Amino acid sequence: MPVTGVVTDIDGRTLTFVAHFAAPVERVWQVYADPRQLEQVFGPPSHPATFVEHDLRPGGRAHYFMTSPDGRRYFGWWQVLTVDEPRSLSFDDGFATDERFEPSPGMPVSRNVDAFEAEDGGTRATFTSSYESEAGLQTVLEMGVIEGATSAIDQIDGLLASASPA
Repeated sequence: MPVTGVVTDIDGRTLTFVAHFAAPVERVWQVYADPRQLEQVFGPPSHPATFVEHDLRPGGRAHYFMTSPDGRRYFGWWQVLTVDEPRSLSFDDGFATDERFEPSPGMPVSRNVDAFEAEDGGTRATFTSSYESEAGLQTVLEMGVIEGATSAIDQIDGLLASASPA
């Protein structure tokens, strides 16, 4: 399993996942840079993602939805803050009300830093999400973010092992 650690820091309002992938940093970066590849691993297997916009440049936005087994769509957005290809990206990630991708009032927004570094012949990835309040972090914890994100990240190995990028 790629996820090697999860740290929840309620006082610091952060959630961090550490994973190791048996592929070079540049290949792992491709997964995040290409929306069709990202769709294969972004949501948990039970809720696959569809990216309808994916502008991975500072100031860019990404709009996506995840589809539940019963067909219900859950909408979200990213506001890209920084990009240091292939080493890191940062973005705000929030819930959206519908396909117009307007932020959902009262739902938490996380500031995310995804970092990739060469380690042991592969890539160590660190995914850190920070929340404005303990209540925001607690909300996503109660929604099952640890289980959902772990199962999503664990899908990346299969994609990386494929003969060529999708």
